[in-house]
Amino acid sequence: MYENKIKLIDEYNQQIDSFRPLSTDTLAQLKAYYKVSLTYTSNALEGNSLTLTETKIIIEDGITIGGKPMKDHLEVLGHSDAYDLLYDLATNKEIKEKEILQLHHLFYKSINEEKAGAYRDCNVIITGSEFELPKYKDVPKLMKEFAGNLPKMKEQYHPVEFAARLHEGLVTIHPFVDGNGRAARLLMNLALLQAGYNITIIPLVVRNDYITALQEAQINNNKEPFVNFISEMVLESQKEYLKIIERLN
Repeated sequence: MYENKIKLIDEYNQQIDSFRPLSTDTLAQLKAYYKVSLTYTSNALEGNSLTLTETKIIIEDGITIGGKPMKDHLEVLGHSDAYDLLYDLATNKEIKEKEILQLHHLFYKSINEEKAGAYRDCNVIITGSEFELPKYKDVPKLMKEFAGNLPKMKEQYHPVEFAARLHEGLVTIHPFVDGNGRAARLLMNLALLQAGYNITIIPLVVRNDYITALQEAQINNNKEPFVNFISEMVLESQKEYLKIIERLN
């Protein structure tokens, strides 16, 4: 059972803030570290077969891994490009619909240029879930409403809860033919970065808990378990981030 850790998150963020401003070298190392970590974990959650080390080799050395599917390599490269965009968008105060499309486009363009950054043109299902996704014809309208509600949501919720609800909202609409989970995790992290928090990782080991909390939000409209789950992931990521900063300083 996951608990809401937002109060503790704010305490940890104060500790992290005490080290700021970070040096240019430290920021560069942190950005590189989380590029590999987020790319690996986000892809692994969706079945990508590449290991953490293999992901690092592809991103940093540009070397392909023998015996591994080309699609897995393209997912690494695409996610790496989308990750870089996060830092460009993090200086903005708001998240717009076009930026969600940009993130998906960068991630998916090498896999399918035509469908990258484009809303799905067919109905889809989530395997292993009873939740019925919106019809594809409704997606453009739902996404405009979703994006239009973001400023109000941002005022209404704590930044961590706002990020969690962004994630859940996007995967519930499921606007893309593929890559919705990864787009949602990128979007969640964009919201966290804009609010002054660090990148949050969802490890493969908690995949079942992650899916269960998402389904509870989708099927029963009970978002509390998912918000609590994300808050614990944010806290654990903060602990790791703080340890890295302390070592680098």
